[in-house]
Amino acid sequence: MLVRIRHPEKLIYPETDGKPMGENTIQFQWIITLFHGLENLFFDRPDVFVAADLFWYPVKGDPTTVLAPDIMVVVGRPKGHRSSYKQWEERKVAPQVVFEIESPGNTAKEKAAKKAFYREFGVEEFYEYDPEADDLQIWLRAGKQLKAVKDVDGFVSPRLGVRFEPPAGGALRVVRPDGRPFLTYEQMITEAERAHKLAAKLRELGVDPDRL
Repeated sequence: MLVRIRHPEKLIYPETDGKPMGENTIQFQWIITLFHGLENLFFDRPDVFVAADLFWYPVKGDPTTVLAPDIMVVVGRPKGHRSSYKQWEERKVAPQVVFEIESPGNTAKEKAAKKAFYREFGVEEFYEYDPEADDLQIWLRAGKQLKAVKDVDGFVSPRLGVRFEPPAGGALRVVRPDGRPFLTYEQMITEAERAHKLAAKLRELGVDPDRL
């Protein structure tokens, strides 16, 4: 029997699938690092929206077509809280950049489905990183397709301006246009504490750190 939906605006668009953001600690750490790094990078840009693990609905009236990228960046949409990203409510602007951080539980079928989704719904840059294997793969939009980038070492994102540096005895480095690397949460806390101690020492010496 054919069922016609007369009032698609009354459809329910779930806000969560009940799954954790990360399947393990290293995946979770990378998601948080990228999220805070991109938030800080675009802190002064009110027209750049960054989200982690947020449901993206590209088609009005179809709550079954949905994906929650680990990280998505939308240039041209205002910052602010959202329960999900309904594209038709966002002037039909699709996320231009998405990141997926792989875990052992991800299957080849799931990864292929995500790539097909991003290709179909307009993503310009797709980054897939496996932190355990330290393997970064990048796809860029070419017409209606997402084409793989052959040499990812030192690659600079056209949209974000960040550079992806190969590991030198460590993990992948994501570097801002000003040369500063993205930091883990622990590294940010350490830097903040160091800056606080330095400011306190300068004040003891009669120097105003805000004027330096």
